[in-house]
Amino acid sequence: MRFFKIVFIVTLFGLANSSYSQFANIRGFVYQKENGEPAIFTTVYLQGTTHGAVTDVNGYYSISQIPPGSYTLMISSLGNDTIKELISLKSGDIITKKLFLKKSSIQLQTVEVSAEQEAKRSEIRVSVNTITPKEISQIPSIGGDPDLAQYLQVVPGVIFTGDQGGQLYIRGGTPVQNKVLLDGMIVYNPFHSIGLFSVFDADIIRTADVYTGGFGAQYGGRISSIMDITTRDGNKKKISGKVSASTFGAKTVLEGPLGKNTDSSQGSSSFILSAKTSYLPTTSKYLYTYANPNGLPFSFNDFYGKTSFSSNNGSKLNLFGFDFNDNVNYPSIAKINWKEYGGGGNFILVPPNSAALVQGHFAYSSYAIQMSEAMNQPQESDISGFNMGFDFTYFLGRNQLEYGIETVGYRTNFQFYNPVDRLIQQQDNSTELGGYFRFKIISKDKKLVIEPGFRAQYYASLSNFSPEPRLSAKYNLTDRFRLKFASGFYSQNLIASSTDRDVVNLFNGFLSGPDNLQQTLTEQNGSVKQIVQDLQKSYHIVAGFEYDLFKHVSINLEGYYKGLTQIINMNPYKLYDDNSTNASIPDIQKNDFIVEDGKAMGVDVVVKYEYKRFYFWTVYSLGYVTLWDGTMEFAPPYDRRNNVNLVSSYVFGKNLNWSVDARWNLGSGFPFTPTDGFYPQQPFTGGINTNYTTANEILGIKYGPYDSGRLPYYHRLDLSVKRRFEFSERTLLETTFSITNVYDRENIFYIDRITNSRINQLPIIPSISASLTF
Repeated sequence: MRFFKIVFIVTLFGLANSSYSQFANIRGFVYQKENGEPAIFTTVYLQGTTHGAVTDVNGYYSISQIPPGSYTLMISSLGNDTIKELISLKSGDIITKKLFLKKSSIQLQTVEVSAEQEAKRSEIRVSVNTITPKEISQIPSIGGDPDLAQYLQVVPGVIFTGDQGGQLYIRGGTPVQNKVLLDGMIVYNPFHSIGLFSVFDADIIRTADVYTGGFGAQYGGRISSIMDITTRDGNKKKISGKVSASTFGAKTVLEGPLGKNTDSSQGSSSFILSAKTSYLPTTSKYLYTYANPNGLPFSFNDFYGKTSFSSNNGSKLNLFGFDFNDNVNYPSIAKINWKEYGGGGNFILVPPNSAALVQGHFAYSSYAIQMSEAMNQPQESDISGFNMGFDFTYFLGRNQLEYGIETVGYRTNFQFYNPVDRLIQQQDNSTELGGYFRFKIISKDKKLVIEPGFRAQYYASLSNFSPEPRLSAKYNLTDRFRLKFASGFYSQNLIASSTDRDVVNLFNGFLSGPDNLQQTLTEQNGSVKQIVQDLQKSYHIVAGFEYDLFKHVSINLEGYYKGLTQIINMNPYKLYDDNSTNASIPDIQKNDFIVEDGKAMGVDVVVKYEYKRFYFWTVYSLGYVTLWDGTMEFAPPYDRRNNVNLVSSYVFGKNLNWSVDARWNLGSGFPFTPTDGFYPQQPFTGGINTNYTTANEILGIKYGPYDSGRLPYYHRLDLSVKRRFEFSERTLLETTFSITNVYDRENIFYIDRITNSRINQLPIIPSISASLTF
């Protein structure tokens, strides 16, 4: 608790003394005049000086340590009129300016300051991809509107396991090791059972930051990656929306002001609502009978709502809630359904007499999943809990100090049967406390940017403390060539179940603070490591470079190493219950969980070309993942050696109302455990009283060497063609024709171990959609 007291004292000290500076400060927000939405990643600067800043995801900017005097405050943004405003500053001034960008009727050929180029020099941004609706729209719109899930599949370092039951694995991390935040709220399952769709509506996303490794101290509680998604506030000027329908499903978005606001300089309020549904099980019976005579068994419903309240100085409060559900029924295989809901809020506070920015969030979310299989016992899992935190940012000239605190609490209830039909059941209540600081320092010549940080993570339910130093840096060798580096230590308490002996994992439950864990792990060199903490732990090392090869061509290369120093998984060797009767049985045969370690390493290369109306993106990932469980080394089922994505988008036509988007993916085969044979197995359902001479036996499976086989290569081409019809300034109709798996590649889904029949991923699937924006 001493750390949190220090944070509180430093905060009060900073707020009380920042106004006595001999310099002046300008801060505020930049908005789009058309709808009141924040103008993100826009450069605000003082003309003729080196003082400037780039707006963040909230449109906030802060220019600090300005000598007293008269200046011209400017904003130059492509596609908008240039803003110029004369200001006069005295020592100690803290001036707040709300600025509004107006779309220009004249397309500028150049802009004086490029926010993107400035961010490349001043932001380290190792292993992070910032995704906006513009990028999402450049991916083929499969089954209707563009979706974040389809875009994430081309992010470097991300491995996608398939259209049906697909999951995303990021640089060797499993789905439970990826933290997903929606407006600061934890979302436990962001993807539907059909891997083409996420729970997020792309039309309400402002930005999505995907950290594939080496993330900073502001994030904790996960050991692999972070996905931080921010939604729009809603139109503050007028009622608007979008209605769309396709052969896969339908969607509607409605937004607008909560009250009349004629003065842009005053406060405002708005709302945004989104609803989408899948009716694929019905339409597929008529349109895609060749894919499945019984229809494609994927249905879901997603609802999201948000209200925003802004004051005249830019301070803001957002309140939001969601309800997501998913149902899938694979005939004669498995039936899965899950439900997820939650609500919360976040705020931005601009103190009147301080150059600090205060942000906070609070939320509650719940997730429950059930799966019933034809040949196995039912599986169930649910998790529910809260998270809240406060963040404080100080702008010190070019430098920036940020620190904060966070608490997370959740309850888990888990019931699972392992491959030998032994029950694993656990209920837990967990609490986590975290505090952090990070300090971005930019050298006077702007060549070196370094960001040291530290996170203190305390797991109260386990009485475990995890100190986690973080460090990242960038060195600008030239304006076109930049070196970068990131490293850090990470921990998490949450673990998931997975049936790794199956080619495809259909069920992933959640639990925390695992009981019944082994006390030692025998390393590959024969040494014995003591297990002193019931946590999953890792460290990351990432290094690479950015090179602007030509004016419109850029190269980004990163090599990474993730040391998986402690991984906790379900124990595949469990044969007996852990009780007094089996006291003489070795722990490895009766513990519910097993400790593993391992490593994930690889190289990601991205080459981008973007000029006017043509966009081309090439991504190549080379990765290796190996784990050690004390008895053997193996490659997990998501280990993909080679992964290639080619993405292209072209806008054409007299009024630029046509566009063609294409994506081709090639991936090497995943490991799997082959089946060597079958035998009659006596389950002893009556315990020691079972009469094995008359009791019915079940079919037992003799597995081959663990993950010793490799599936065939996966490859697929997706294509979409769009046509826009503008009826008025506010009314737009867009029609889309798309094809998934254009050349009908038979990519494997799984092999039924009993019948040895092969089930493939989705075949060629054409779709038509139309959307009306008003």
